[in-house]
Amino acid sequence: MNKIGKIGLAAGLLIVILAGGAYAAGVRLALFPEAINPTPYLEKAKSYNALIERDKFGVPHISGPRDVDVAFGMGYAHSEDDFATITEAVLATRGTMSETKGKDAAIGDYLVQLLRVWDSVNAGYEREVTPEARAIMQAYADGVNLYAAQNPTKVPSGLLPLSGKDVAAGTVFRGPFFYGLDKVFKSILEPAPVPDKAPPKGSNGIAIAPKRSTDGATRLLVNSHQPYDGMVAWYEAVLDSGEGWHVAGGFFPGSPFMLHGHNAHLGWASTVNKPDLADVYRLTTDPKKPGYYLLDGKWVPFEKKVATFKVKVWGPILWTVKRDLLWSVHGPALETDRGIFAVSYAGQGELRQPNQYMAINKAKNLTEWRAAMAMQALPSINFIYADDAGNVGYLSNGQFPVRKDGVDWQGVLPGDRSDLLWKDRVPFDKLPQLWNPQSGLVFNSNNSPLVATDGNDNILPETLGAHLGLQTNMTNRAYRVLETYALDPSISAEEFEAYKYDLAYSEKGILAGLIREALTYDATGNPDLAEAQKILKAWDRSTDRYSRGAALAVLMGQPIGRAAENGEPLPPLRPALDAAINQLKTHFRRLDPTWGEVNRYRRGNLDLPIDGGPDVFRAVYGETQKDGTLTANGGDTFIMFVSWDKAGKLSSQSIHQYGSATLDTASPHYADQGKLFVEMKTKPVLFNRADLVGQIERSYRPGR
Repeated sequence: MNKIGKIGLAAGLLIVILAGGAYAAGVRLALFPEAINPTPYLEKAKSYNALIERDKFGVPHISGPRDVDVAFGMGYAHSEDDFATITEAVLATRGTMSETKGKDAAIGDYLVQLLRVWDSVNAGYEREVTPEARAIMQAYADGVNLYAAQNPTKVPSGLLPLSGKDVAAGTVFRGPFFYGLDKVFKSILEPAPVPDKAPPKGSNGIAIAPKRSTDGATRLLVNSHQPYDGMVAWYEAVLDSGEGWHVAGGFFPGSPFMLHGHNAHLGWASTVNKPDLADVYRLTTDPKKPGYYLLDGKWVPFEKKVATFKVKVWGPILWTVKRDLLWSVHGPALETDRGIFAVSYAGQGELRQPNQYMAINKAKNLTEWRAAMAMQALPSINFIYADDAGNVGYLSNGQFPVRKDGVDWQGVLPGDRSDLLWKDRVPFDKLPQLWNPQSGLVFNSNNSPLVATDGNDNILPETLGAHLGLQTNMTNRAYRVLETYALDPSISAEEFEAYKYDLAYSEKGILAGLIREALTYDATGNPDLAEAQKILKAWDRSTDRYSRGAALAVLMGQPIGRAAENGEPLPPLRPALDAAINQLKTHFRRLDPTWGEVNRYRRGNLDLPIDGGPDVFRAVYGETQKDGTLTANGGDTFIMFVSWDKAGKLSSQSIHQYGSATLDTASPHYADQGKLFVEMKTKPVLFNRADLVGQIERSYRPGR
């Protein structure tokens, strides 16, 4: 089936929600920001004892005697820097985003109800989430509430109070979209695929054991590829509680959990994996039996409710929309002009993710970390692991269903057979994973899990569960790992970092193949094509800012490469080549401007040329501007280099694409990491208290 992608607006679903089948619609006025009584939030804040120390880059270092103190301080510091994005994350999870964002947010509001996010939270929050995790999520929410109470003009109506349930609901809602659940729904409603123009969510993770390093150190690269802005853009922080929660790394808006980075003893990088974790069933229905579907020869009633949400139409005017919701025993169901289809998917109603994230945040060794991962609460995501004992490993995590033999699980399944329903999950020890390989190297760059090292002990398919639907692709970045890191038997710290900033396209990759195809076109009577072929033939496949072939090649390959990364049908090359030629001629008056003239990093007052490109290890994805340039908006974002020397001593470096103040244009930390980021440099992570001496520019206790 391989339905993969990113969360986005599906036009077909939008029509279903707002037009066909909508009923009992009404109009009301949007509420203006309400008066906030700050007293309860100020009183609640007194129950916490958090210290926030901002270093010279504005990165918050948050400490306190208890985990909840640190979570409270994290909620407050995070709000200082990114309150509007946290607000969006909460409203999206509540299914009320279209009240402020209008029709473009309607799909998300509908899906919140179709996926029963809040039904799951309200039914299982106290039963499935540990008291410790609930207390941490509530403390984070209380930190956000305090900031909101102190800044009432920034607070949209109906936002307060946030609760721990808001945080938990965010994990339930967002988790399945990382492996592409949205694309599954789009495939049902839009049989003709619609190209996804959002920056792909990719990533690189590399770890080398002491045997593979020049100095006996263990090294880890944390290199997620995300959008520069929005609800899945990284925020950096260091947390240190008296109860053993001491981590540094990346966090998402609306959540207190470190999603990847390191603690004192171990660390991990996360990369998106795209296995087949959802199945679509065509249900058998009969107009003579409305409201029923066939299962094992019997007519079974749909479970039905009505979704109600309000959509901003213009100014303060809201349009109330009501729409039927359907579920079968398989899961959520959608009615189309081709019939009714139901979906079973990994992560459905999964509330235990906070438990697992806290367990891996606090793990002290490989045994504890693997035990935490064996909880199998996280629906997907690859993990590259390293620790102070010299262990390295790779895990292609997922809630894989146990599927029956003799069935084509890649297509639409018959919905009238109960033997095709999901019943069991592939156990943890049957997931694709590789620990301490002979070569001392593990990696993932969104490629097949069967290629995870450069030695002879890659994962064998026969050791895995059946019908996992694993991805089989090799990205350009995966090829370049094998052409850089894998060719070096003894890697220094400097080499480990230099390979990460590799700028090349592999001869084995998609773009090299597109160039070979472009060179076969007949250029007779077409001087522009002839010149383009000359440029492409001479190009060394490097995306350094001074290259005079990268602009043409990358612009030509971008729509095809994006489709490949998103798992969509590949568009033809010739229109893309002609469009690239036209873009460069129109805006640059030549077909070979330097790549830095075209590829730009823009933030605040910074407008800089930037090296890198789509699907290279220095990943940069750009949005086309009216002047023909690209403005980087995704790819490399928060990066960490982590190492433990042969004595187990930790050191780490990091960089963020912007700075800590992700939304405050007046802050000195709005873009203060931008130049370092563009120059492919890092700053030290001040992990221990001794590291903070002389580095703190501001220290305060929220609510006190």
